[in-house]
Amino acid sequence: MAERLDVQKTYKLFIGGAFPRSESGRTTVVSSVDGEFVANVARASRKDLRDAVRAARSAQSGWAGRTAYNRGQILYRVAEVMEGRRSQFAAELRTCGVEQRAARREVEQAIDLWVWYAGWCDKFQHIVGTVNPVAGPFFNFTVPEPTGVVGVVAPDQPSLLGLVSRLAPALVGGNTAVVIPSEASPLLAVSLSEVIATSDVPAGVVNILTGPKTELLPWLLGHRDVNAVDLTGAPDDLDPSVLDVAATNVKRVVRGNVGDESPQSITDFCEMKTVWHPIGR
Repeated sequence: MAERLDVQKTYKLFIGGAFPRSESGRTTVVSSVDGEFVANVARASRKDLRDAVRAARSAQSGWAGRTAYNRGQILYRVAEVMEGRRSQFAAELRTCGVEQRAARREVEQAIDLWVWYAGWCDKFQHIVGTVNPVAGPFFNFTVPEPTGVVGVVAPDQPSLLGLVSRLAPALVGGNTAVVIPSEASPLLAVSLSEVIATSDVPAGVVNILTGPKTELLPWLLGHRDVNAVDLTGAPDDLDPSVLDVAATNVKRVVRGNVGDESPQSITDFCEMKTVWHPIGR
């Protein structure tokens, strides 16, 4: 009897809470460090990015309108679901050449980071906000508000911890995200999208597009409905003209630190609003 061949899975994009195929029909072959075939992954196009931004925009007001405490509960639920799939994430890191103990530690750090940021949802406003002294019968408050739709370019290394460390603070502040994950380790982002889909995160809050960063970045930076872009994982040789496109539509561009556990990283994706209010008699 002939040996049976395994049915190979093609991993899809994550847009609006669903898993569509790429509009272009293109895929990328993912191989292990030993050169063995691992999976086919969808290769996102410009049309897919537009769909992801549209989904993120539709979900943004509802996500920002939730109470800070409820957002914290939802992010904690992501950590709970991810905890149940620790072995899967560790195995995928192993295919990328990460040593077993280091893979297990990175997964644990990523889960702990979700918990850490979940706890900041109803607290960071008190750290970064202020009550300003004024010479008059008024209160003057400065409070953080979400920027809106945020593009997150995740670093290639560490692929899982780097993705979580830049995505989680964006969600804490009430933003929605369009994520371009690591090209070298896209399966980790796909697995994270499956975690998000089976947790309490509303559809469209997180959208993940696997594919070449050099193809997707110009359209992400140039899209007028994207309010900010995190270039932490952008290529070092990124063409400066691509950044000029973001400047023409007054888009905030930031670069963060991988694994940075600080409430200040949440402000990378916030606008500070000052409000005057008369003192009651």
